[in-house]
Amino acid sequence: MATASETPVLDTIAAMTIDSIEHCNMDERTLILTRVAALVAMDAPAVSYLAHINPAIRADFTVEQVQDLLVAIAPVVGTARVMSAAGHIAQALGVTLAMADAEAEAIARAEADSRGAS
Repeated sequence: MATASETPVLDTIAAMTIDSIEHCNMDERTLILTRVAALVAMDAPAVSYLAHINPAIRADFTVEQVQDLLVAIAPVVGTARVMSAAGHIAQALGVTLAMADAEAEAIARAEADSRGAS
């Protein structure tokens, strides 16, 4: 029997993702493009895009390249899906930026606290 977890759904998704990557022979950029295109086609929510932001950053994706992807698939998936995806991607980026700001503030506070304690 599997070990109980407080986040069984996220753990399962993470395990599936790792398994998929290990069995895929695509380069990192192609893999991210493929996954984002699939998310657009499925009209995925912002949280689904959130999981792909850090890998996209590591693969040196630019906003222009994501726009090119949306332009390329628009005739296949339709304008409604592309516009929905653009909004969800923007929302996911906003969450990522907010999380980065919060982390930076926490680090700054911890450094200030450690200086004050010295």
